[in-house]
Amino acid sequence: MSNKRTVAVTGATSGIGFAVADLLAGQGFRVFVVGHSQENCAAAREKLLAAHPDAEIACFFGDLVHQREVLRVAAEIREKLARDCGGELYGLVNNAGCVRSWYMTSDEGYEQQFALNHLAGFLLTLELMPELKKASGRVLFTASNSHRFMKMRWNDLMLQRGYNPLTAYKQSKLANLLTARAFNRRFGPEGVTFYCVDPGLVNTGIGCKNTGYLVNFIWSARRKRGREPEMAARTYLYLLEGAKRDGLYFRDCAARRHSPEVCDKNALRLYEISLKLCGAGAARAEGAG
Repeated sequence: MSNKRTVAVTGATSGIGFAVADLLAGQGFRVFVVGHSQENCAAAREKLLAAHPDAEIACFFGDLVHQREVLRVAAEIREKLARDCGGELYGLVNNAGCVRSWYMTSDEGYEQQFALNHLAGFLLTLELMPELKKASGRVLFTASNSHRFMKMRWNDLMLQRGYNPLTAYKQSKLANLLTARAFNRRFGPEGVTFYCVDPGLVNTGIGCKNTGYLVNFIWSARRKRGREPEMAARTYLYLLEGAKRDGLYFRDCAARRHSPEVCDKNALRLYEISLKLCGAGAARAEGAG
């Protein structure tokens, strides 16, 4: 077992996630690549090792829209950590995300943007909490400035009464900040720190995956104005290396102001709702507290 610190990155086979994994590997971290498919993970690992021949890269794949897949991937990560990493997870980057043009649900019946952009990271974090505590770890969520223009639809979180893809995306990003705030309140005293990163407009393919013609067209035009993922990745490294930073919401390696909707009342309300929606993770979460 080496002395390298281990960081798991979801959505790490392309875009921001891959750029973060590449930067971490170059800085000597052991990187756990979490991707949608075995093929994507293998290709990402090959590229990372080509750039960093001495890097330690492990791959885990699953469709994190569905909670059974989150639980399976979490179990595989825990097994790997126990076997090769002293049972410690120094960092978790909850970056996997999606955009959906129309209303689609997970196996549990949850709207897919809410399921992947919010609940997947929520549940994965809880599943890996003992390993994060052991390392006094850090957890990062990929957020967005779009959270500023949203309030939680408490009476219709899945937007069943009038689905709009942009509204669903904004709500999921607000949920990321509320989750980080709630987790800091609950698990911060035990040594784990939680942050949100606003990468800005980045030239990635998030709006072109499983979307309809209109969303695909709009995103394909908009992404051309975005910066490269490597620029956004620097803030993730900033939060994972060195001393712990003061603040919750970061962009360009600096703490920023977030929406006033990100308050303790809303954070606790979403935390309790999310525990119920995650079902299998609820008992483990209570035990980790």
